Amino acid sequence: MKNLFFTLLGFFGMQSCDSQKVVKEQSIYDFTMKNIKGENVSLANYKGKTLLIVNVASKCGLTPQYKDLEALYQKYKKDGLMILGFPANNFLWQEPGSDQDIAQFCSLNYGVSFDMFSKISVKGKNQHPLYTFLTTKKYNKLKDASVTWNFQKFLIDSKGNIVHVFSPSEGVLDAKNEQIIKQTLPK
Repeated sequence: MKNLFFTLLGFFGMQSCDSQKVVKEQSIYDFTMKNIKGENVSLANYKGKTLLIVNVASKCGLTPQYKDLEALYQKYKKDGLMILGFPANNFLWQEPGSDQDIAQFCSLNYGVSFDMFSKISVKGKNQHPLYTFLTTKKYNKLKDASVTWNFQKFLIDSKGNIVHVFSPSEGVLDAKNEQIIKQTLPK
């Protein structure tokens, strides 16, 4: 029932789903993104690490997930887990602030120390190519997984393969989900 709720809310989100953009990148590591400070960061810097890529928002009912994401990061960063937060304003305008506003909110309210990036679009006609890659089986080799709401999570193993997609409502510290993430950590 929750997934139907998020699907319907996503359908009525800010942007409509147009045709997929052409993605030139063959691997997650081919992307270069702007971090929340505006600096270019090659995702190749994360080779050999397990990645959890999350679209985040500051004014969402799921925003308290920042706390669990930070706890998970603190627990497993020494084991090779990196969390990459991508603010997005696609769902009911729940991330309206500037990158500076977002960085301040995350630091003050949740002590976020995992890597945060500049705000992007995760769906619709302005979808960033990274999210076209993540959500399209043709590129990600796992499955079509359109973003249904804030805090959808893409788990990528240390070789750059998408291995699991967690719905927005799934908590990363739920025993089953934490086990999936733990099993994906580099050996």
